[in-house]
Amino acid sequence: MIDPFPFATYSFVMSITPGPNNVMLTASGANYGFRRTVPHLLGVTIGHTAQTVAVCAGLGAIFLRWPALQPALQWIGAIYLVYMGWRLLGSGDPGNTATGARPIAFFEAAAFQLLNPKAWVMSLTVASLFMPRELGLIGGCIYVATMMLLINWPCVTVWALFGSSLRNYLQQPARRLAFNAAMALALAGTAVIMVV
Repeated sequence: MIDPFPFATYSFVMSITPGPNNVMLTASGANYGFRRTVPHLLGVTIGHTAQTVAVCAGLGAIFLRWPALQPALQWIGAIYLVYMGWRLLGSGDPGNTATGARPIAFFEAAAFQLLNPKAWVMSLTVASLFMPRELGLIGGCIYVATMMLLINWPCVTVWALFGSSLRNYLQQPARRLAFNAAMALALAGTAVIMVV
């Protein structure tokens, strides 16, 4: 019999703890509000779930076949995080459409999972430790996808709600700039950790 508790616990801890997705969701919630952050949330959850299912179905073997792919993805992901931090610093007032500031779109968030080392670690761990082989490939992938959707969505939503709860406090431009700078530094710090 399958015991979902270890998988649920691991997924919860990995989804709720700080990482690139959660930093970007907090910043988006603070700058654009929860409603405008929903496509970003969906992109994170659905993109990461799809990534995990693909790894469970055998995609993880690509890293064994081409080991140089992993550091390349780390560098691309780090560069993307620095870019996102730079974009966040330049976003200014989200109500001012002249700056071109906008929240991260669904497909951008989903595609970012391919560059996110925390998402890869989680996907590879799920495939190696929690994929129920007794359900077969299709049954196991359905189980993994269901668990990921049920656990990841609420966890990342907490971060977007936290960010949106700061909106009133961040109405002053100096506070918003300080917050955006702190989030940009967190992204840059994550980028450094990814490649060191």
